[in-house]
Amino acid sequence: MQDLEIIAKIQKQLKQLYQNVGDSMMSGGVDNMEKYKYMLGQAHAYQYISQEISNLLNTKEQKDEQGTIIDFGKGNSKT
Repeated sequence: MQDLEIIAKIQKQLKQLYQNVGDSMMSGGVDNMEKYKYMLGQAHAYQYISQEISNLLNTKEQKDEQGTIIDFGKGNSKT
């Protein structure tokens, strides 16, 4: 199995877990504040992990592409 396939499956699973937490919270699955805070923490963790994976993939894509970043550097300027 390719690396990107595995990452896509992990992202899909994280999205599903996040959706499950949200559905449970909206359908009345929370009966006390401790459970609410726990589920909110889960949702934040799923979102955070998903965002970090996306950030890592975007960084890799930027490095793979050539000519998309312009480096102005310290060049010579006429003052």
